Amino acid sequence: MSEALLRLVRHGQEQGCRPHQRYLLDRGQWAALVAEIGQADGVALLGLWADPAQVHAALMVEEAILIASCAVPEGRYGALSPVRPGAVLFERMIRDLWGLVAEGGVDQRPWLDHGRWPVLGPLAARPAPNAMPPPQPVFLSVEGEGIHHIPVGPVHAGVIEPGHFRFHVQGEAVVRLEARLGYLHKGHIGLMLGKPARVAARFAARLSGDSTVAHSWAFAQGVEAALGLEPSPRALALRALMAELERLHNHLNDWGALCNDAAFAWLHARAGALREAVLRAASAAFGHRLMMDRVVPGGVTDDLTPAGVAAIGAALDAVEAELPRLDSVYDGHASLADRMVGTGVIASSLVRRFAAGGVVGRASGRAVDARHRPGYAPYPPAEPAVLAAGDVDARARLRMAEMQHSIRLARGLMGSLPPGELALPLPQRGGEGLGLVEGFRGDCLHWVALDDGGLVRAVFPRDPSWLLWPLLEAAIEGNIVADFPLINKSINASYSGVDL
Repeated sequence: MSEALLRLVRHGQEQGCRPHQRYLLDRGQWAALVAEIGQADGVALLGLWADPAQVHAALMVEEAILIASCAVPEGRYGALSPVRPGAVLFERMIRDLWGLVAEGGVDQRPWLDHGRWPVLGPLAARPAPNAMPPPQPVFLSVEGEGIHHIPVGPVHAGVIEPGHFRFHVQGEAVVRLEARLGYLHKGHIGLMLGKPARVAARFAARLSGDSTVAHSWAFAQGVEAALGLEPSPRALALRALMAELERLHNHLNDWGALCNDAAFAWLHARAGALREAVLRAASAAFGHRLMMDRVVPGGVTDDLTPAGVAAIGAALDAVEAELPRLDSVYDGHASLADRMVGTGVIASSLVRRFAAGGVVGRASGRAVDARHRPGYAPYPPAEPAVLAAGDVDARARLRMAEMQHSIRLARGLMGSLPPGELALPLPQRGGEGLGLVEGFRGDCLHWVALDDGGLVRAVFPRDPSWLLWPLLEAAIEGNIVADFPLINKSINASYSGVDL
């Protein structure tokens, strides 16, 4: 079945995207593609987006990644959501930003547009003025005796990003949850259009600040592929070192916060102290705690000095020395196990249908890690660690395992930094490229098209949270409201990452 789908897509016209080709299909071919996806379980929808003239779908078919596109001269295209539920949020976003309608889509409600923008379809060729008052949000209904609503947010008690959660509850059990985002909308794509690649890179770095290295690298990959550039081995190794430090400090933060939500404040405090040591080491080595704007198209901005090596090494030593103790405390308390084990289970079938990666996907048995599949330098081929339980406990345990792995990777990278230039100059020419980099949440995908002057003609930055938010809604079903903080933190989707 996958071979038939590959043949169908490759009958389209090649558009020159690198390293993963993009094919332009006619409406009939697009409809056949949608039907074929519905029959092929091994096809992952990595992303769905648009520009004013076309709609694009990034697909992983077994080991191959490709992009299928279709022209939308009448502003309509065949929906993918009837065969891939992960397309729902993308289709709603496409309608909000470009004004293009998914014919047959299962959910036509707005997603990012709350009715307060001055225009409709701000990225369309001709945005229409918006003269209507903001509508009331519409939530899916639930029928049954004793159902009541609990609205939460968008303003929360903690210093966290804004999002509204609408719980439908029967007794103590949650029967449906809907997340409503869009409160952080910043016109991200519009801000990147028309900019030189290195100027646009600053916006990519700020899509979701906790993943600034991963998003910067994915955008840089896309630009470098479009221009036919290959950064030096040293630049790639420094990128990988920064990415592993980013993974480590975020996993420390999430693991500790999970324990805190189960009333183990000491574990949270210790994880926070270790994270602070990693952030200070990153600042000493690269001049910024989050390493923001250090990865740029063509390479990196900062080299690693002996003082930087010493600072990172000391932080890694401190984390490595304490992780076994923290893990032992986690394992040794039945009250923690009572809150974690069996809570917020995400079925393996769901993570496959939604193409979820990162800790969420691997904790439910989906062995996908962009560092190794499709893979990119300087990472060697490897099989990622996976678990099958799919609950909060599995996601916590995988974070612990990945922290230990990141420490080993970081040490290996510092111990064998190859020579090479830090950054290559960018030629002023056109091209199209796709970047895919493993962040701490999963794979970050950036599609970039440059015009003949090297300016960004079209772009789409896709945070892994697009694939995770629907799984949060599924994970809470049948659990009690009091377990929502645990389940939410164990997934930890980004609000900012999807507010384009």
